[in-house]
Amino acid sequence: MSVTAAQGFQAGSVEAGLKASGGLDLTVVVNEGPQWAGAAVFTSNRAKANPILWSQEAIKSGVVRAVVLNSGGANCFTGPEGFQLSHATAEKAASLLDNAGAADIQVCSTGLIGEMLPAGAIINGVEAALAGRSASDSAGQDSARAIMTTDSRPKHATIALETPEGTITIGGMAKGAGMLAPGLATMLVVITTDAVISSRELDAALRAATALTFDRLDSDGCMSTNDQVTVMASGASGIAPAGPEFTEALTTLCADLAQQLMRDAEGASHDITIDVVGAASDDDALAVGRSIARNNLFKAAIFGNDPNWGRVLAAIGTVDADFDPFAVDVSMNGVRVCHEGRPDRPRTEVDLTPRDTHVLLDLHAGAASATIWTNDLTHDYVHENSAYSS
Repeated sequence: MSVTAAQGFQAGSVEAGLKASGGLDLTVVVNEGPQWAGAAVFTSNRAKANPILWSQEAIKSGVVRAVVLNSGGANCFTGPEGFQLSHATAEKAASLLDNAGAADIQVCSTGLIGEMLPAGAIINGVEAALAGRSASDSAGQDSARAIMTTDSRPKHATIALETPEGTITIGGMAKGAGMLAPGLATMLVVITTDAVISSRELDAALRAATALTFDRLDSDGCMSTNDQVTVMASGASGIAPAGPEFTEALTTLCADLAQQLMRDAEGASHDITIDVVGAASDDDALAVGRSIARNNLFKAAIFGNDPNWGRVLAAIGTVDADFDPFAVDVSMNGVRVCHEGRPDRPRTEVDLTPRDTHVLLDLHAGAASATIWTNDLTHDYVHENSAYSS
């Protein structure tokens, strides 16, 4: 199950006519209570879509009654009319829920930038989706499908948090297959839980979880305008979890979804985990890992099954971090090919044919570490993104 796994949540999805390809393209996930705590994190891109501009203000109340999401258009750089549509979407959803205001509704969109969405289709779609909502497993599955764009498959996960008082459920869905870069990736994520938890506690747990999961995805170095991760808590279980245990469970769920995003990256043939150890600080470790993840020469080499570790060292040499590039060890898929800036084992010993690829760097500069996830640069990726709007 997905966003309907936790008690107190329903979802409804419709084909509103927003995508030329047809199919489900608008969904609403509703918190039926008895509590309506919510939190969200957003893209750090200064170029923000209208739904982001709306939702960033709305979330300040800490109340989320529902999230409305559409594929088929980003509603970004669409002028005042685009912002008004986000506002009208929230107003329509709130009018169909008991004792809800527009500020209680989060709005998310994904698709092509610079194209106006048909306002009538959006508003009618919200009404139809809410009228047909349910707590069934199929409703959750449909919701995950409705937000897909270039995704090849829906992405969803659930986790059970066992407590002395009983079980708390956390469910989630995600979309995203490209532009996976810090700032949350080109993703929309909705997470639901039946825990009794305040919006302040939710916000702290969400930020801790995304920092170690979604923010570690760096597929192509391109940051989206529409990224949003929203979590809602219904309190329907009647159980208040301990903060650290809830954060750990939420992080596990987000890691699952993040891995699904990485494995569905557009055109990828290798899923690459970059572990940086021996760094002077966490920030240094992250910067070094990202420099490799964003290096097109390295990513092209991995696509060609070429263990060209020189491209790794050349990439990290551009980073303003506290380490000596001539003291670094590089291993690929378990073979240390570089030791202290010199060749070690022959690169012919490295097998890069498996899809799962591991790169390990030891900077020998401290005790900090970080992990970044990326993928290779392929012909299919170039084709997908050159033909995206055609």
